[in-house]
Amino acid sequence: MAITETISGYNPYSDPVVLLSSVWCQIYGCITRYDFDKGEFVPFLAQSVESIDELTWEIKLPEGLTRHNGDPVLAEDIVHSIDYLGSNPGSGKSYLVAGWETVEAVDDLTVRITTATPDATLRDNLAGVAVTSKALFDEMGDAMFTDAPYGAGPYKLSEVSIGQHIVIERNDGHPMLSPENPAQIMYRIMAEPEQRVTALANNEVQIAQGVPPQLMQRVEDMPHARIASTNSVEMMFLAMSPGTPPWDRIEARQAVAHAINREAIVRAILQGQANLLDGPVSEGQIGYDPDFASPFDYDPEKARALLQSAGLEGVEVTLSTPVGRYTADRQITEAMVPMLEAAGFSVTLDTPEWATLWANVQQGDVPFYYMGRGSMIDPSRALHQYFATGGSPRIGFSDSGLDELLAVERAEFDLAERNAKMQAAIAHLVEQAPAAFMWQHQMAWGVSNEITFTPRPADQVNGWEIFVN
Repeated sequence: MAITETISGYNPYSDPVVLLSSVWCQIYGCITRYDFDKGEFVPFLAQSVESIDELTWEIKLPEGLTRHNGDPVLAEDIVHSIDYLGSNPGSGKSYLVAGWETVEAVDDLTVRITTATPDATLRDNLAGVAVTSKALFDEMGDAMFTDAPYGAGPYKLSEVSIGQHIVIERNDGHPMLSPENPAQIMYRIMAEPEQRVTALANNEVQIAQGVPPQLMQRVEDMPHARIASTNSVEMMFLAMSPGTPPWDRIEARQAVAHAINREAIVRAILQGQANLLDGPVSEGQIGYDPDFASPFDYDPEKARALLQSAGLEGVEVTLSTPVGRYTADRQITEAMVPMLEAAGFSVTLDTPEWATLWANVQQGDVPFYYMGRGSMIDPSRALHQYFATGGSPRIGFSDSGLDELLAVERAEFDLAERNAKMQAAIAHLVEQAPAAFMWQHQMAWGVSNEITFTPRPADQVNGWEIFVN
């Protein structure tokens, strides 16, 4: 498979990128997973995940669950994994377990989690918790990840080449697998779309991630391959960090939202292969309101007036963009530059390597950037991560009103009530404009006729969903 992601090493907790996180779940097993056919989070390694009361959850493991080396999977392993996520410097996913007050092993197969406040999103967060061995970690520390990467998932880790590829092998006999699933999968980084499509044409890969509109016909013309498309649940946005001027001024942020001609970009560059967003979510996601319209229509004169009112006309900004990570990302941001300048900004376009940009974004060192946030089936985690006070350094936004609204929606267990409360939080977020929400791509994948594979809205490719013809 040709992918656009990073591969930073052996640590399953270090990099929160969606696709690679799903690979680590295939190896180690995560506590829950999202079942697209059922439309809900279901147990993965766990036998059950149940809410005891508003602050207490209980995870039950099945009897006889073992790792690839034969060791049992125990409750203490879940406790260890959650503790590592929350407190170890090697973790890039502490946001998953934020607000979990106690995590304890009741017995060998039972874990009880107590949250500081009611948390209706807990099953979602557990889908990101790969369960590693406490006993092996106690013996080896982080060397366990390279020397003894024994999980309980349907695939085993075979090889990692940092920045190049990761190889997994089928764990025969695992109940999630059949003999028709691939015996081996190699995820190979190919940043350039042309490179991915050429590899598919040459039969070097059987799946090519992120085929851009201008290359889709080339794939369709291949006698041995096809295009498989799906709507994405990844919000694309322009992030503006208030910790760096001029983004500390709401006028500047709102000016950006008015400056971008999103319809023209979708029509001319994405060739219609995207759905415009009025906020961070679209139809089918929690918090979507069909009656809500963004207040930020395309209006460069209104954008310039906002900058003038704040004394910011002509202000210099640097827009950072990935290159090859998202569909037409560089072309899109190149088109945004004259739009922003027409609104009164003086813009420099920054095009670092994806791995460098991503590392700097996670550290809060990029004031203005174009990016996506994937796997937003339930958007709560992403909204807390990017926009709640202390959620992460990625934008560094803080607004007490938004914090209160996000806390209220997370605490609501009734789905209809939670949907209404999420809508209120989203309306407030859009108005404050720490990000200008752009679109969700209609994702095109190149797929060889040698396999059967249906892409999912979340950016995941799981071995049990691939069948060799």
